[in-house]
Amino acid sequence: METNSPLGDATLAADLLDDYDADPAPVDDGTLPPDRFLDREISWLAFNQRVLELAEDPALPLLERANFLAIFASNLDEFFMVRVAGLKRRIDTGLAVPTNVGRAPLDVLSDISERAHELQARHARAFNELVKPALDEAGIRVETWAALDEADREVLHETFQNQIFPVLMPLAVDPAHPFPYISGLSLNLSIRVRNPKTDKVEFARLKVPTNLPRFVQLPNSQAQLRYIPLEDLIANHLGELFPGMEVLEHHEFRVTRNEDVVIEEDETENLLQALEKELLRRRFGSPIRLEITDDMDEVTLGLLMQELRITDREVYRLPAPLDLGGLFEVSRLDRPELKYPRRVPTTSVYLQPTEPTERPDIFASISKGDILLHHPYESFATSVQTFLEQAAADPNVLAIKQTLYRTSGDSPIVEALIDAAEAGKAVLALVEIKARFDEQANISWARKLEKAGVHVVYGLVGLKTHCKLALVVRQEGGTLTHYSHIGTGNYNPKTSRLYEDLGLLTADDTVGKDLTRLFNELSGYAIEKKFKRLLVAPLHLRAGLLKRIDAEAEAARAGKPSGIRIKVNSMVDEAIIDALYRASQAGVPVDVLVRGICSLRPGVPGLSENIRVRSILGRYLEHSRIFSFHNDGDPQVYIGSADMMHRNLDRRVEALVRLVKPEHLTEIQQLLDLGMDDETSSWHLEPEGVWVRHDRDAAGVPLRDAQDERWRQVSSRRRGAR
Repeated sequence: METNSPLGDATLAADLLDDYDADPAPVDDGTLPPDRFLDREISWLAFNQRVLELAEDPALPLLERANFLAIFASNLDEFFMVRVAGLKRRIDTGLAVPTNVGRAPLDVLSDISERAHELQARHARAFNELVKPALDEAGIRVETWAALDEADREVLHETFQNQIFPVLMPLAVDPAHPFPYISGLSLNLSIRVRNPKTDKVEFARLKVPTNLPRFVQLPNSQAQLRYIPLEDLIANHLGELFPGMEVLEHHEFRVTRNEDVVIEEDETENLLQALEKELLRRRFGSPIRLEITDDMDEVTLGLLMQELRITDREVYRLPAPLDLGGLFEVSRLDRPELKYPRRVPTTSVYLQPTEPTERPDIFASISKGDILLHHPYESFATSVQTFLEQAAADPNVLAIKQTLYRTSGDSPIVEALIDAAEAGKAVLALVEIKARFDEQANISWARKLEKAGVHVVYGLVGLKTHCKLALVVRQEGGTLTHYSHIGTGNYNPKTSRLYEDLGLLTADDTVGKDLTRLFNELSGYAIEKKFKRLLVAPLHLRAGLLKRIDAEAEAARAGKPSGIRIKVNSMVDEAIIDALYRASQAGVPVDVLVRGICSLRPGVPGLSENIRVRSILGRYLEHSRIFSFHNDGDPQVYIGSADMMHRNLDRRVEALVRLVKPEHLTEIQQLLDLGMDDETSSWHLEPEGVWVRHDRDAAGVPLRDAQDERWRQVSSRRRGAR
């Protein structure tokens, strides 16, 4: 499900979607109101609504709006496959479903259904009434068969015969042919035909091929690009699939299945084999959503509901076309004037040689002092990727250790590790094969690495390893020097061009020793509890943050300056939220930048009037995590991989690193200032849980785009700066 969009990548929803297993119920000590949390499911749907609002925005480039429509569809698919599926699984099996708002699970499911129905209808309207007419006007026409003339139909008939018909597989349903398995997220045609000889009506299902383009191109007319949905073309040639039969009805439908993976790690001897078996079972998960075109007859709908065991609440009636995720194809069209302006990342000025003719030496650059990277404004390829490639080729490098959570299909990172192993270096790769929806790809990479002689491990039983770490051990003048990278994003060169992330390159010996101890814990049986510049989950990260939040509250009570600023993808953890509430009650100003889910209620008198929550969505996916504390004028600032969710703090290995260079602390504060500024375009979270977009001032003038401003800031830096 790889796309050309940061928000539409298959990792996005997985990044934001916690699961229900082992989620702790909120701790209520009686001092805070019971309704202090916003429902996380509804908050996730509100996040996807913000994505939809971008698609509806006429100020955005047209093909980007089409892209956001596809992103919305892809996100919602994964929400159903993971979060709704997990909720239904626990309800069906009678397991407890703790919710952070204390409501009955069936009520939660009902609210999800109501909101999802509203959003899917709005999504369809956005395409049919806003984006499609604009595409038509721009010369990109998505036609229907009914609107075509005879000449076009003749061309498409030939296309159907030569390129489509041989691939199709109609499946009859009768006593000799049981109702077929409907694969998850596949687009299908339900067909009712009548035998003119017996007058008997039969049912058939036809899967729309996924290995053909979703939109079939028509001959260009007057410099216009014209397309017809593949399913529309097939539907109007059903007579050739059922010769001699009379086609009575045909309708589109689509099924979403439970595709979450559940493995009892404590009960398996081989995690790799157990995961592979579970991935095979994933295909046959129970149906949890049925999307149908709004013209489907009741007889066909009744049959589908009966065979799929779907309830009325799980049926979504929508206008054709279904599965607007297919618009990713349209968004890739080569029409630069309808897209965001092209931008080329710069190489960090701290990694550029003083003289342009000099050859970059990344180890020499890092040895001069910590380097803070900001992607995609600064190039991943000329920083992190080059760091690992030079390490692989450097004869003085003795060892490389790295975590791999998600990476691209042709990853130069993986190739660098292979090259290093083949060159005789000691290489350790911790591959997280349980990264949701990337499991199969990671299994493949793990085996490729093992064949090359890389030591591959899969982390700790019961925990996912989500931290982004790389450690290079280099021999310099008879001593060993540690070069480290700690980031907020994956080692993925493709998504690094689309995800906003931070990373630290350092030769600091304290960080190097911290990472050495952490890698020993991940690959062996070491139990290390002491880290100096790191906060590590699951044992100490939440406790470390709570300690720092409480310290700010104590400072405020003592009349001293205080402040907390956090930037995350999700803010769900009740213990962290309650600590922020108490800090607010003590008078601490709290700023939270959150991309996705937020269960915190800001601006509630007596509870959170000192808390502000903002959200920024745009061209790039805001993915970095930052934790900043005033600390009596000596700021403590951390960056890393952890969101404020139960899974990150309790069921994952996460790591935050403390920044120490004054200029880095200043840069982070400027970054947070930009995101929280009222002159910056963003969404503001209201106390009742409604997100309100603020993108224009009182005079109607567009507010500043944070990502555009960041590009200007980074590109203005000069070579040789330090």
